Amino acid sequence: MKVKIISDSTCDLSKELIKKYNISLLPLYISIDERAKKDGLEIAPEDIYRYVEETGKLPKTSATNLGDFIEIFSYWHNKGYSIVYFSISSHFSSSYHNACIAADEIGDVYVVDSKNLSTGQGLVVLHGADLLSRGKSAEEIKNECDKLTSRIEASFVVDSIDYLYKGGRCSALVALGANLLKLKPCIEVIDGKMIPSKKYRGNIDRVILDYVTDRLKDRNDIVYDRIFITHTKCNPETIRLVRDRVTKLCPNFNEIIETTAGCTVTSHCGPNTLGVLFVRK
Repeated sequence: MKVKIISDSTCDLSKELIKKYNISLLPLYISIDERAKKDGLEIAPEDIYRYVEETGKLPKTSATNLGDFIEIFSYWHNKGYSIVYFSISSHFSSSYHNACIAADEIGDVYVVDSKNLSTGQGLVVLHGADLLSRGKSAEEIKNECDKLTSRIEASFVVDSIDYLYKGGRCSALVALGANLLKLKPCIEVIDGKMIPSKKYRGNIDRVILDYVTDRLKDRNDIVYDRIFITHTKCNPETIRLVRDRVTKLCPNFNEIIETTAGCTVTSHCGPNTLGVLFVRK
């Protein structure tokens, strides 16, 4: 039985991981000045930073459309594959809904709501790829991945909430207060939704290390298969220090994987955002 793993582009897996696990990606769209561009194919995070700096405006993100889903599902279905498709949380985008409509039309397509984004979603995708390597069917992969989504621990700390404000995700008053107090909010993904949690204060490099310590210190409920360090345009030295901190706090991880967030996360969070993402027992 042949099974194809497909994910939308918000999983933020590197090109190396995509190739290693033979995953196909389907992009969401990023609109700049009313021109829709495919995430990762026609636009990169650097284009977003430049656009915001030049115009003071944010790009808009939009879901993968029904036609795109039908095209890629039909392609693999006609080659004799069952398909497992992994979507960004249904609370963040209508991509999941569009995928389900296309799946019903094509048949033998199993859609997983990752209830996450970025490499929180990527962890679910890689679990699906691991299951496929063990000979699981498409239906078995979907069922097991559905169970995993509630055990993904995804969070990130944001240097500035200007992007969140420009994107309409916080008020002008909140943005002003956060900037005046130099607050760096931590945002967690819980039940498929983004929830503000602890607020840090001070230099972003120190804040990032404090955040990593808070997420990992004295934990006994972590699955040590892999952990992602995912960021937007962070200082390489900061990433090195984060990796060292992760290794010190949790030396048992089989893999510590660094990835750069794609256009969707960049559009909402801006530069110097960093998260550590892993699976709980």
